[in-house]
Amino acid sequence: MNLFWKKLFGEITPTAKLEKDEAELKEAMHRYAEVEKSVELAEYKKLFHIVKSAKFQENKKILQNRKYKDTEEYRINTKFKKLQNSPAINTYYEVLESEALKHYLKFKSSPDFELLGNKDKVKASETLQKLKHFEKSNEFKAYSRFHDSYIITEYEQLKAKVATPEFIKANEFWANEKRWRNTPEFTQQERFYELAKNPDIVFFEKEKPERFEKYRALKLSFQDEFSWNTLDKSHWNFGFHYKSEELISDHSFANEKQANNSGKNISVVDGILKLETKREKTTARAWHPKKGFVQQEFDYTSDVLQTADTFRQKEGIFRAKLRCTGNLHHTFWLGNDAKLPHINIFHFDGKQITLGNANKDLVDGVQIKGLNPSQYFIYTLAWTKNELRWMINNYEVYRTTSNIPTDQLYLAFNSFITSKQNGDTGNLEVDWVRVYTN
Repeated sequence: MNLFWKKLFGEITPTAKLEKDEAELKEAMHRYAEVEKSVELAEYKKLFHIVKSAKFQENKKILQNRKYKDTEEYRINTKFKKLQNSPAINTYYEVLESEALKHYLKFKSSPDFELLGNKDKVKASETLQKLKHFEKSNEFKAYSRFHDSYIITEYEQLKAKVATPEFIKANEFWANEKRWRNTPEFTQQERFYELAKNPDIVFFEKEKPERFEKYRALKLSFQDEFSWNTLDKSHWNFGFHYKSEELISDHSFANEKQANNSGKNISVVDGILKLETKREKTTARAWHPKKGFVQQEFDYTSDVLQTADTFRQKEGIFRAKLRCTGNLHHTFWLGNDAKLPHINIFHFDGKQITLGNANKDLVDGVQIKGLNPSQYFIYTLAWTKNELRWMINNYEVYRTTSNIPTDQLYLAFNSFITSKQNGDTGNLEVDWVRVYTN
């Protein structure tokens, strides 16, 4: 399957956009659920029936009085007077108009200003002494504190506001204690309008909850955003896994060119899991189909990572955001304690991507062309009782109803070099892994 044109014409959503869209949808779903059970929404619905009733509207014509202290005008006026009567601010304005400040600022802008840093020059000059004295004065400290400050900006804004005819009129209006707005009914009305403008309630009223149905059925069962830095702090173990504990799991294969390196080629940097295949000679344990375990020399090292002891699941959604480099094999797969079942959610063989379900020596799957494996994509397996479906980002690339596993399977990543390949270095990088139950 060639996905080049699908990607070019937008049938495959770009990875960054897909992540953003999914994150926004999940956030909206959680937000909707929270608002739905919130006391604010219940209060809004109750007040709607009260405020919109004929009885309330009739009472509104009769009722009066709203407390002046509850108004914005009172708050502004009080804050303005507080700032207006502040000794420190008054000192600032006195200094602002002073000749001493004007003289100092003029001198500051001249080349001679550097002389204030010379103690000998200051000591020898009466003018410099006066300037130095002013620089250390409380008046200048007040100026330095308030000049171009937020509080002065606010004071000037308040001063201008309280002097406008509109503010004066509104202030006098709300100071009249006979207005009906000092009543519980007014409070109810104001609360209703406040809630009607509440971003969460506006969102709830406009939202279409049916678009959440796809995600409401899913429950996150496993997640790794790779915030750990050592394997013993993670969900993962290195090496293969077998049913019998007596079988050695940390080994390589005699027909491969890399030695699996006991987790030493696995690291996490900035939230990215990196499985690195390196060019380095080593001697390691290898399984030979006729000789059993033998010590063998390898020219490369790599690794295997799996959750056999920590997480397994039957059916569900299995996803990973990953990329890879190098002319070698990189895989993200689901496995059991035996050779089969084995599902490749992602497999790059150095030339192309393949996805599929292994059946004896065959793979029921598909080859993918037109995608650059060195770029991040989200690879997904949707596993139900009756079928397996593979997706790359939002695009379904394959499905089958054959050989559906009936056991719980674990997650695994590994990189390897077959005997037919020349050998190369490379990386398998995983940004995140998420598994959901249906």
